[in-house]
Amino acid sequence: MDFQELVHSRRSVRGFRNEAVPKAVIREIIEDAKRAPSSMNSQPWHVHVLTGEPLEQVRRRNMEEMAAGKPSKRDIFTHGPYEGAHRERQVGVAKQLFAAMGIARDDKAMRQDWVLRGFRQFDAPVSLVLTYDRILDPGATCHFDLGALCYGIVLAAWDRGIGAVVNGQGISRSDIVREVAQIPEDEAIMTCIAMGYPDEAFAANAVRSERQPADAFVRYIGFAED
Repeated sequence: MDFQELVHSRRSVRGFRNEAVPKAVIREIIEDAKRAPSSMNSQPWHVHVLTGEPLEQVRRRNMEEMAAGKPSKRDIFTHGPYEGAHRERQVGVAKQLFAAMGIARDDKAMRQDWVLRGFRQFDAPVSLVLTYDRILDPGATCHFDLGALCYGIVLAAWDRGIGAVVNGQGISRSDIVREVAQIPEDEAIMTCIAMGYPDEAFAANAVRSERQPADAFVRYIGFAED
């Protein structure tokens, strides 16, 4: 598909078929995504691709810890709960997803089950854990670089009929991920991408999150008036 169709058709996928993604296809996706720009061509990223028993172990242990009310342990600083416009957008997409899944506002059990799906990385057959060289902390530049790589990965996957969702919940216990995947201490774990072939029968997969009009966040300076 052409680029415009690619970016406008892409959506986050949270329900996957029980079907393995071939290693060769994942390699192709990363080969495409690695063309992402980075500050001074520093390319500070690393990708750890999990499937099978290692992923199941991360999924199970992460979910058990979070379900028990244990605190998250992230390598990166997190801002805490969203407020204001950011909170409104978070609530907005949650409403879209719950409506698609038929989860009522007062159905606490189903809402909790949805949260736990996130901690299980939505039962995806593959998880790509994105890290960066810890020596570059503190600073947001390498975070920006990983964001570029991350978007490249989800686009390259979508172009091949493979769905993905960027999933910070999946690495809420970064210590567990590091232990299981044997990630070196000199790498900081940023986020993960749950990936697999979309289950078209999973209602939430049809949801496309809303975006602001560009004029709400873009200013043009020095241009002639239209």
